[in-house]
Amino acid sequence: MSRWSRRLSSLALGSGHRSDGILGAGRTTRWHAGAVLLVADLAATLAGLLTLTVDRAGAEVDDLTIAEPVHGVVGQPRDLVLGVGVETADQAVELVRAAAAAQAGGVVLRRGLAARRAVRDRARRDGIALVGLAEQASWAHVVWLLRGVLDRATTSGGDRRTDAPVQDDLFALADAAAALVDAPVTIEDAQSRVLAYSSRQDVTDPARVSTIVGRRVPDEVLASLRARGVFRRLARSDEPVFVPADPNGTLPRLVVPVRAGGEWLGSIWAVVQERPAAHLVAELVQTSSVVALHLLRLRAQADLSRRVAADRLRGVLSGSTAATGSWLPPGPWRVVHLGGEGGATRLLDLWESVSRRHAWNQPLLADLDGRAYAVVRDSDDGSPGTWGWLSTVVSRARDEGLELTARAGRTAYAPGELERSTAEALEASRVADPAVPAVAHEDVWAEVTVARAAATLRDGDVLGPLAVLQAHDAAHSSEHLRTLAAWLDHPGAPGQAARAIHVHPNTLRYRMNRIADLAGLDLDDPQVRLALRLQLAALLPSDWGRG
Repeated sequence: MSRWSRRLSSLALGSGHRSDGILGAGRTTRWHAGAVLLVADLAATLAGLLTLTVDRAGAEVDDLTIAEPVHGVVGQPRDLVLGVGVETADQAVELVRAAAAAQAGGVVLRRGLAARRAVRDRARRDGIALVGLAEQASWAHVVWLLRGVLDRATTSGGDRRTDAPVQDDLFALADAAAALVDAPVTIEDAQSRVLAYSSRQDVTDPARVSTIVGRRVPDEVLASLRARGVFRRLARSDEPVFVPADPNGTLPRLVVPVRAGGEWLGSIWAVVQERPAAHLVAELVQTSSVVALHLLRLRAQADLSRRVAADRLRGVLSGSTAATGSWLPPGPWRVVHLGGEGGATRLLDLWESVSRRHAWNQPLLADLDGRAYAVVRDSDDGSPGTWGWLSTVVSRARDEGLELTARAGRTAYAPGELERSTAEALEASRVADPAVPAVAHEDVWAEVTVARAAATLRDGDVLGPLAVLQAHDAAHSSEHLRTLAAWLDHPGAPGQAARAIHVHPNTLRYRMNRIADLAGLDLDDPQVRLALRLQLAALLPSDWGRG
């Protein structure tokens, strides 16, 4: 191993972590993280490597212990016990039993062992969470990642500033790689966002300057690289890519893909005059495996941060106001129901991307009852994270082909009012015109008032003559209810009423005569008209206000 490989290997364990014997020995292989995480969340954070085989509702962990049953080391309360040396089903069953007796939070075994029926049955019987680890995964790497996630949780609410140690390591790796190939280096994720760059940037071009200053590869450079097939090769192959200079003045680059478990995580870019020697390229490829660990850890920390923030926000939207002063921005606020295509999880990912792209760096987003919500400050000053800003963002998204909508509840002046604003945001989303990008509750107060009244009528019987028309429509497939609704919506304008239901005005007049004969309605009475329209809103909610 060269001196650079040794330096890079030592960086794999991150700042402040021992590089010697990460798996340890004896009874000291336990780290205190000081925070509590659900086992289910921890498994989801490292999805792909970990699979929740047996869940136990509310199972929590705050430390790691590498099991050594022969020395009596099987975990302590709320430990995640790692069965590193467990190779047989009998050993696995015994470890699960002992860890449960010690009140550990969960046990991690190789996926094949965790899937054995005897092991799963024992975990269910003893009430302990069981997690499966991918067969090809390195225990050392998994310990490193798990420790990073637990360390991340020690900060209150997953403060993003704890990304710093990983970021520092990435900058150190960029410097080491730059010295290795004697060229400036950047480390980027799969979305071409710059995560770190070397201190040396003496050989540069306009694209490199824009990339470092903006922390993202410029769009015109991305378009050129895509046209030359660079990203397609990075996504499909482990092989480094040499990109020759182009006529626009962009210097040559050596690009090394960063992968883990077959997944493309990012890449290392070096500005070079010519393709480096084979042994240097091989060392840079070796570096990429170390970078992969850091990118996995960075992603795990970001996923955990999102989960913690979403759980916290979800509690506020449901009425909990505990410790809101430590993370909620200064009020007043509005809760916004976020609309768009896809389920809540996919929609939140889309909204987070849109929010960050428009400078809201820490968007307050959460799902509740299968719907996506945001909490924004009630201000029209246009700053990121405000209602005025969000209204503009949604309109711009429409121009970009994203069919997003934002429906805001009324202003909340105290955290305890956010639950009410949440309910109002949902009300607004149910009555607002889908063609309008952003709507506040007070903009649709009339529609909400009618919707509330109609909601109380849906549980009861249809009163008065309207029951006759409803029965006639059911028996003869007629359109008397919709016709009457259109006539009431357009008083004195039969032409508009006919267009609303796509019939000829003469057809509308004929139907109204039939309605009068069947139901004997006194449509000159304003109270009768109001009662009929509320009943129709209850019976035909999808047609209300749509024509």
